[in-house]
Amino acid sequence: MTIERTDPPYAADEAGMLRGFLDHYRATIRLQASGLTDEQLDQPLPPSDLTLGGMLKHLAFVEDYWLSYNLAGHDPAPPWDTAPWGEDADWDWHSAAGASHAELDGLLVEAIGRSDACLDAALAADPDLGRLVARPRDPAKGETATTRWVLVHMVEEYARHAGHADLIRQSIDGATDV
Repeated sequence: MTIERTDPPYAADEAGMLRGFLDHYRATIRLQASGLTDEQLDQPLPPSDLTLGGMLKHLAFVEDYWLSYNLAGHDPAPPWDTAPWGEDADWDWHSAAGASHAELDGLLVEAIGRSDACLDAALAADPDLGRLVARPRDPAKGETATTRWVLVHMVEEYARHAGHADLIRQSIDGATDV
């Protein structure tokens, strides 16, 4: 598996800049998990129970939740549509245990592909990042995110987890240059 990570652009329009940072962090997370065995992906850094495998699955869920479900208004895709969220609010993290690296990375790559298609369609229909997403966050309060908010949130989500991934990866095999 070859993962290419490009640096975000120094100059671009707003959408291009945000997408550049998002793509950079997407590749960073995948690189942090690359070269590890399935067992190593299940290895936490105590006292936390976070694992790199759980992170891959969680970020696949985040991709689908914010870009497919909220931005585009699509129904939840498998496996999210039947996940027992009521029994385990962190099901995305916990259910990754025992899954293979290929399965977890594939889930994330597929989610990224769907996300990019949803974002491409949304920006083709209306390039204004101030455009409201399809699903209100809290209809009772009238709160609805904008496309800009979703993109900034996605960068924040990946950047935060990239820091976690650095620590977990180093604790597994000492790698610091991934």
